[in-house]
Amino acid sequence: MKRVVIILAVLLTISFSACSQNKQERKMEKVLVVYFSASGVTEEVARQLAEVTSGDLHKIQPEQPYTAADLDWTNKQSRSSLEMNDKNSRPSISDKVQNMEEYNVVYIGFPIWWYTAPTIINTFIESYDFKGKNVIPFATSGGSSIKKACQDLKAAYPNINWREGKLLNNASKKELEEWIKSMK
Repeated sequence: MKRVVIILAVLLTISFSACSQNKQERKMEKVLVVYFSASGVTEEVARQLAEVTSGDLHKIQPEQPYTAADLDWTNKQSRSSLEMNDKNSRPSISDKVQNMEEYNVVYIGFPIWWYTAPTIINTFIESYDFKGKNVIPFATSGGSSIKKACQDLKAAYPNINWREGKLLNNASKKELEEWIKSMK
């Protein structure tokens, strides 16, 4: 009888320890969903992603907002065209994440411009230390994939722990949930 009681006590201790550890792991994961959205499409996806991940949401705000003329990709002299043709372009951002050190998972969202991430994403990345963080890109696009954007980001910032990025055009809440689960 003593042996059964001891075995049960050990099993209960292990069970409580495992439950406690799972709670600590979930508590330790702090998620930030940060995004740049010129037209609102990426913003909608980012809001849903923040909801699904129970993450905080932060919008990358350009110091000088983009106008419709700035975003005219058919005009080689538009602001977006000039920025994307200059690999050193770093548009200024008007606000910063005040507590970036608290996050260990950061989703970075953007529209695909010229098959890659807008240069303002580089401004954002270069403004913080991503050591010890999992960084996951996501994007929206009218016709391009996210593949080149992910390759470009990984090449430009090889010390960041990049996770697999995903194009999330018109993603439903269920699709977002499945994507998040697939990464765990």
